[in-house]
Amino acid sequence: MHGSRIAAVGHYQPAKILTNEDLAGIVDTSDEWIRSRVGIRTRHIAGPQEPVDELAAHAGGKALAAAGLTPDAVDLVLVATSTAIDRSPNMAARVAARLGIPSPAAMDINVVCAGFTHALATADHTLRAGAATRALVIGADKMSEVTDWTDRTTCVLTGDGAGAAVVEACGPGQEPGIGPVLWGSVPGMGNAVRIEGTPPRFAQEGQSVYRWATTQLPPLARAACERAGLTPADLAGVVLHQANLRIIEPLAERIGAVNAVVARDVVDSGNTSAGSIPMALSKLVERGELRSGDPVLLFGFGGNLSYAGQVVRCP
Repeated sequence: MHGSRIAAVGHYQPAKILTNEDLAGIVDTSDEWIRSRVGIRTRHIAGPQEPVDELAAHAGGKALAAAGLTPDAVDLVLVATSTAIDRSPNMAARVAARLGIPSPAAMDINVVCAGFTHALATADHTLRAGAATRALVIGADKMSEVTDWTDRTTCVLTGDGAGAAVVEACGPGQEPGIGPVLWGSVPGMGNAVRIEGTPPRFAQEGQSVYRWATTQLPPLARAACERAGLTPADLAGVVLHQANLRIIEPLAERIGAVNAVVARDVVDSGNTSAGSIPMALSKLVERGELRSGDPVLLFGFGGNLSYAGQVVRCP
């Protein structure tokens, strides 16, 4: 009942890089058109033999190694993903098998682009309740597999990747490192972002999502800071869902996080859905742009028109 904290993070991206110039050879687009509209330069694309659980397991393994833990230390595995093709076994069970985690509770969470922050809150609540002691929380998506590569409005956005966090229960006297979550959704606008059909394909109403994100989310993000007992000016970092640079930059400015490092991993990675926040956080930590104990706002939004955010302390 003492809360939880992030002990370590890790990330993984496939080796293949798809540039804007490469895309210009596939659809009617250009580097200038893509950069001016979404700010993306490159994205990583997984091959046919690189399934979602493999991306997730690589990221999870790196997080465990960074925490100095063996797989048997984990008793809860949560994988946030919306690109699992098979219904069973779920991604969490497959990741646990790949990593050799012996007997965890294993669940997938599908809240699309807000999946990781929902999964992180779920892990925090579970550890607070005493139902687990240490969780491996992963956001992983293979968006290339659900992308229509003939649609230039969406294919320029998507990339593949995974990020992970080891979350452990705090002991008596330890300060919690994961703040209260603020989450919700706008069900009436759920069709604004979709992955549906046979075969499943990603589609969105770009202008509707842009207007909603840039106008409705700033007060919600500030409320997440208030729940953690902080103001936006107290933040050392802001890691928003890496959807589009034209959404991230104005949203970060309107939140009022004037002293924060703002993650802009979308430029090099594209929109990796549930993978975007943990991957961007892991890179900031790896590069030393955030220090241990720094307060960072994580805020996911998008698919289902769902959102979830919380302030965490860097491992």
